[in-house]
Amino acid sequence: MCGRYANARRDADLVTAFAIDEVVGEELPPSWNVAPTDQVRAVLERAPRQDPEATPARQLRTVRWGLVPSWAKDPRGGARLINARSETVTEKPAFRKAAARRRCLLAADGYYEWEKTPEGKQPYFLHGDGVLAFAGLYELWPDPALPDDHPDRWLWTNTILTTQAADAIGHIHDRTPLLVPADLIDAWLDPSVEDLGTVREMVAAMPKPVLRPRPVSAAVGDVRNDGPELIEPVEP
Repeated sequence: MCGRYANARRDADLVTAFAIDEVVGEELPPSWNVAPTDQVRAVLERAPRQDPEATPARQLRTVRWGLVPSWAKDPRGGARLINARSETVTEKPAFRKAAARRRCLLAADGYYEWEKTPEGKQPYFLHGDGVLAFAGLYELWPDPALPDDHPDRWLWTNTILTTQAADAIGHIHDRTPLLVPADLIDAWLDPSVEDLGTVREMVAAMPKPVLRPRPVSAAVGDVRNDGPELIEPVEP
């Protein structure tokens, strides 16, 4: 699973990296310890609500990590849906509709995983050579206590897709975020692609992540800790 990650990229960097058309909302501060239920920046494509037939724009906007299905009675269960298994995402009721119409990307510098050792759990920071694009889904949950025109009526949430970890990092944990390669980003974000069979084909076409792990301080285990020192290597 992916339960913590780092994203210190500024909005300007993400606009360039993902060819963003529209930036929605205030910029979030960089974080080296993103945790479930945190606000995160997501990349998605969406037509204006007032003109659903218009050409979708690629947006950078804020969502909350932990998916809340539109049919949920309340948003409290979102903390349990931070990840979705890519192998079954088109089948599970909590994710199926989002897989068909509301796919997104989450930018990251890397993510953390804990390896069980005889001495305890050793955290690792897994990273590549640049910004990573985690495959994700997003949902909109309507707050029944608020009127339709209230600015907080719709809660935007997301989940990160995971896949089987490759041998190089599989000894740390058997699951890893599904990474979207550059040549599949346009198709993954395209909201006109609604056929679940096509979505499964896209997932299957994504190569196994090639990441490098390095041991880091146990300080990352406390969500109150944040800063670039969390990704610095330590002796395991």
